[in-house]
Amino acid sequence: MSDHAARNPLADLLEALNAGETITGDSPLHRMMHETSQNALRICAELNGGYHEPGRVRELLSELIGSAVDESVTVFPPFSTDFGKNIALGARIFINSGCRFQDQGGIVIGDDCLIGHNTVLATLNHDLDPAKRADLHPAPIVIGRNVWIGANVTVLPGVTIGDDAVVAAASVVTKDVPAGTVVVGSPARVVRTIAP
Repeated sequence: MSDHAARNPLADLLEALNAGETITGDSPLHRMMHETSQNALRICAELNGGYHEPGRVRELLSELIGSAVDESVTVFPPFSTDFGKNIALGARIFINSGCRFQDQGGIVIGDDCLIGHNTVLATLNHDLDPAKRADLHPAPIVIGRNVWIGANVTVLPGVTIGDDAVVAAASVVTKDVPAGTVVVGSPARVVRTIAP
């Protein structure tokens, strides 16, 4: 068997995404991303299609992300992601209803985080060149420990939010947020430091 035949296409895709490689619109990796998305959409439809006990929500979330979700994690549906396989969750996380994670570029959420209603975590950009607009540029979002993200926040690709930070409601986070700060607005800017 050749090396190519033995390779896992999803593993190849995750390797490329996590390396920040451009995924061209007409490539086998792009097709694999769309195939993986169909599974994510199926699981999200089940998750959001009716009431589930918290344990069942975690089971579906585990199936979605492909790894165990700590029993201390709480998600209030509806929740959606269009990929699912590049999310890492810590312990004691609360994700409120209406959140949307575009996780192809990678989303890491540390322990003890609160994610407010309708938060959007977006890890992909399209190319600005109209001739290459279908090309995708992944960049991870990393959320540290004990972060509070308010309702209706959008976090853009490549952003790291430091430990103990607070992102005020309706903010658009376009750059890194220092640990122990409060950011507000669009684009989000530091308005104060939180005393330790």
